[in-house]
Amino acid sequence: MKDTLRKRILVTGGAGFLGSHLCESLLGLGHDVLCVDNFFTGSRDNILHLLGNPHFELLRHDVTFPLYVEVDEIYNLACPASPIHYQFDPVQTTKTSVHGAINMLGLAKRVKAKIFQASTSEVYGDPEVHPQTEDYVGHVNPIGPRSCYDEGKRCAETLFFDYRRQHNLSIKVARIFNTYGPRMHPNDGRVVSNFIVQALKGQPITLYGDGEQTRSFCYVSDLIEGFIRLMDSPDDFTGPVNLGNPGEFTIRQLAEKIIEMTGSSSKLVYQPLPVDDPRQRRPDITLAKEKLDWEPTIHLEEGLVHTITYFDDLLQRGLA
Repeated sequence: MKDTLRKRILVTGGAGFLGSHLCESLLGLGHDVLCVDNFFTGSRDNILHLLGNPHFELLRHDVTFPLYVEVDEIYNLACPASPIHYQFDPVQTTKTSVHGAINMLGLAKRVKAKIFQASTSEVYGDPEVHPQTEDYVGHVNPIGPRSCYDEGKRCAETLFFDYRRQHNLSIKVARIFNTYGPRMHPNDGRVVSNFIVQALKGQPITLYGDGEQTRSFCYVSDLIEGFIRLMDSPDDFTGPVNLGNPGEFTIRQLAEKIIEMTGSSSKLVYQPLPVDDPRQRRPDITLAKEKLDWEPTIHLEEGLVHTITYFDDLLQRGLA
């Protein structure tokens, strides 16, 4: 890439599951990448292979504090994204979403950078509309145990659109649905990582409720392609836009598929459903297809092969 096309890109939460894959892809496209992470849920192991790249820079920083750097684009991914992690310190989770958005928007305003917000399907709460389209305003409990994340992300979206209206900032907002793949945290409580680790260890696989609640699972490389296409889309397309795989599976079907693929002897065990856990979650990606020419290409079984291999390697090395 010619230097005239090379951008200096900031990725907050860059040592996390999604952030590390995004940093890798942006470097592959020939950009300079500044990875910022406070390592609450991110890991140096996720980016070790990038540290020798002269176009990659790592900065330990918490986005709840201002950051003064010169960049062309900002991907704001910083926030714990699994219930185990975001409920550990719910006040800090809300601060990360809200103060983090304010600080990154302030930076974007100062340096005239385009800025991307990693929002979430959780803004739809426990949806009463299925599948979820971007014009659905959600069904969220503002005082429940998940609300630190749900409402934090909803407030971040508010801030992004107010900065757009008030300061004419160039913004992009993606609503991310369940994503899986290598570099997921092995103990984050999410179903894909939980089920794979339990299956590989031959432990009982824990299902909550009756296991009939549904989720849609998008492989990480598909999602990152969606991020980059959204960031590169025309300035008048701000989103929010759903990014996820519309294929829908029950949690029980996922568990049975993982048992079959790992050849595990694990049995299914059932626990009570957590408070405000959504019964259904599936994206309508019509807008992403139309505006970004994007849709997932990796089927669940193919993605699970890569993810199982990753966790098997972690277990062999005693890291999970």
